[in-house]
Amino acid sequence: MSAQSKQQSQTGHHLFDTALGICGVAWNARGLVAVQLPEKTRAATERRLAARAGSAGAAAPPAWVEALVADIRKYLAGERVDFSAVAVDLESLEPFRQRLYAALRETPFGSTTTYGELAQRLGLRDPQAARDVGAAMGRNPMPLVIPCHRVLAAGGKLGGFSAPGGATTKAKLLALEGVHLDAGAPRLPGL
Repeated sequence: MSAQSKQQSQTGHHLFDTALGICGVAWNARGLVAVQLPEKTRAATERRLAARAGSAGAAAPPAWVEALVADIRKYLAGERVDFSAVAVDLESLEPFRQRLYAALRETPFGSTTTYGELAQRLGLRDPQAARDVGAAMGRNPMPLVIPCHRVLAAGGKLGGFSAPGGATTKAKLLALEGVHLDAGAPRLPGL
């Protein structure tokens, strides 16, 4: 591997405080590689982030990452934030997940979709497709930026969430966006 290729692929990470707890981000020269929601301890958050992202170690974030950190803090404090323009590096993922995550990033703040609807957006008609989407959501390396919390199960049910805190965390993130689930159906503010 050339020195330039190694430098472009080198991943660093940074931890920061939020209203939800200690979060982390990892990046390389191509873009964001991972977002880590809080684990039980700072050390656990850092271990999981570094392992998932293949980080070379903690690093001072470049300006665009500092701006992202500020936006994540605002989002977790209840402010409306749009992460759709954040550069992400999905190069190491299989094409299905790349397409799926790109489609999911089009789901705006305060909106939800279902596993089945996402599968249909990708042109998948196989009965197993919604499960494949669900499995890919569970492996999402960048929660919030790739908003897997906005994906519900059939019938508007909450469904699972692989981040720490599971479905409770998912419901909290949706509530930050004004989406509350009553009797299994999502409600937007004022409806």
